[in-house]
Amino acid sequence: MLRFAIPCRKLVRRPSPATSRLAALALPVALLAACSQDGPPPLPPLPEGALEAVVTDPGVPREQLARAVDDLFTAEGIGTTYALVVMHKGEVVAERYGEGVTADTRFVGWSMSKTVTAVLVGMLVADGRVELDDPAPVASWQRAGDPRGEITLRHLLQMRSGLRHREGYDPPYESSEVRMLYLAGHDDMAAFAEAQALETVPGEEFRYSTATSVILADIATDLIAPDGTPAQRQQAMASFLDARLAAPLGMKSMVGEYDAAGTLTGGSSIWATARDWGKFGEFLRHGGSVKGAQIVPRRWIEFMRTPSPASPDYGAQTWLNRPSGGDRDELFAARGPDTAFAAVGHLGQYVIVSPDQSLTVVRLGKTDGPERHALVEQLADIVQLYPGR
Repeated sequence: MLRFAIPCRKLVRRPSPATSRLAALALPVALLAACSQDGPPPLPPLPEGALEAVVTDPGVPREQLARAVDDLFTAEGIGTTYALVVMHKGEVVAERYGEGVTADTRFVGWSMSKTVTAVLVGMLVADGRVELDDPAPVASWQRAGDPRGEITLRHLLQMRSGLRHREGYDPPYESSEVRMLYLAGHDDMAAFAEAQALETVPGEEFRYSTATSVILADIATDLIAPDGTPAQRQQAMASFLDARLAAPLGMKSMVGEYDAAGTLTGGSSIWATARDWGKFGEFLRHGGSVKGAQIVPRRWIEFMRTPSPASPDYGAQTWLNRPSGGDRDELFAARGPDTAFAAVGHLGQYVIVSPDQSLTVVRLGKTDGPERHALVEQLADIVQLYPGR
């Protein structure tokens, strides 16, 4: 440990006869404490304006939170942060935007859209339109002898369908999500995703897949608008998304993209402002309710937060703050409660929810793969500031 000497004037004073022996003995100790200290040097002053991003009483020391927020916008090696919203006990306690970005800017959620899709499916399960453990209602899988008929809705939600979906494959043009979103499957993404053969027995293996989430969105749309034209399908799902989720949550900015077949691109293309992504996180934190109104059953949110049998760090279209058992590290299991969970998107989009800390953290930006770990550590710095229950 380094010792930093603090210059001080040497004091020379003789104790008077009235001074107690105890006080005389204590004087050298006080002088020693005054003239030196252990530990690092004082932190530099906060950059101008950094404190303004944090409310007066954020629930933790204001300057500490302001520094952690500032680091997300200024630190090297973590990409570029466009927006950050921190909510504690339902209130925005920190909010900051990058250059050219405002509170009204919509951001694509990328794979955070998967978590939204899971909520929509949960509503349809609650409505009694589909069962979680019945064969997934995909018409092309129901032919006699087709092994895909064993795939259930639960399997799809937990990313263990067994289908030949290869996410993030190299070269990229052979990756399932690239082929589906931008190449052969572009016009009818669900048809492309559903046409893939089985590689493993349904339920046995975790395989993260954007194509799987498009299948879920297709199932949901078929249940809402059976036999509809592409335009009818799109309108039906857009109305459902707005009436059943966006409007009750006050997410006025939420909007989805659709392919030429009228299917919601539910694995990657739902947009909202940073504040509205925060509202979605708070909705999840409250177990699917808003101001006491239960929008989706609490047990469905609990299911989304329950580890998949094939992956301890993944629930139903939702990442969990738990060790993966391998080299995958989407969150910060060593630095936060295992009850925390998140919607996580490509290039470093995060809605982190920690019910035990009454906390929701939204980060939107652009961070490439090699920098993701450093970004996650910066986000953990914010989460760790807040005590648990």
